[in-house]
Amino acid sequence: MQFGVIEMVNAGIVFQEFLEGNVESLQSFKASADSFMCTLIPQSPSSHIEFTPGGLIYKPGGSNLQHVTSISFLLLVYANYLERTSKSATCGGFTITPSSLRQQAKRQADYILGDNPKGMSYMVGYGSKYPQRIHHRGSSIPSIKDHPEKVGCKEGSVYFDSEEPNPNVLVGALVGGPGEDDSFEDVRADYRKSEPTTYINAPFVGVLAYFSANPNN
Repeated sequence: MQFGVIEMVNAGIVFQEFLEGNVESLQSFKASADSFMCTLIPQSPSSHIEFTPGGLIYKPGGSNLQHVTSISFLLLVYANYLERTSKSATCGGFTITPSSLRQQAKRQADYILGDNPKGMSYMVGYGSKYPQRIHHRGSSIPSIKDHPEKVGCKEGSVYFDSEEPNPNVLVGALVGGPGEDDSFEDVRADYRKSEPTTYINAPFVGVLAYFSANPNN
């Protein structure tokens, strides 16, 4: 990837100013933003982002869905910028339209919610098959109703090491997601795949909000 998500957000903000304010001196930011988008569409000649065999955007390092949800959100935001100003992005002789950006975001969202080789939703509590042993203390330790005594730090190890499903379902949480080969073992100790975080969930709220408001897209 040519630059990170944070840099893309900043470029997008400046690009919005270019589009809406027609500030020609900011043209270079549109070029940078276009270049980034070109890396995200498989049909583009400059695409070089990695995908799993099942079609999920993949970046090595763990907690991969943080990249997927952030990029999906940016795809939708950029598509709206382009549509509102009747513009497109070009990648050599290939043209990226708002529709193609939205299709890529939709493909990623569908994968996360269960349209993938394992048929697993990576949102806890959504669908018939989702992670049962997430790396989350509150989810894996019995509730105070069932275990009113205090559970010390080390005393939680018995629950951490257990192969039983978590007693408390953390509905709506997104975990780190599958590996580069679409594999997911649902093991509590594998925090890179099984730990839910707010920075994975937050961008996905925007993605789901868009598709909820625009079901035909």
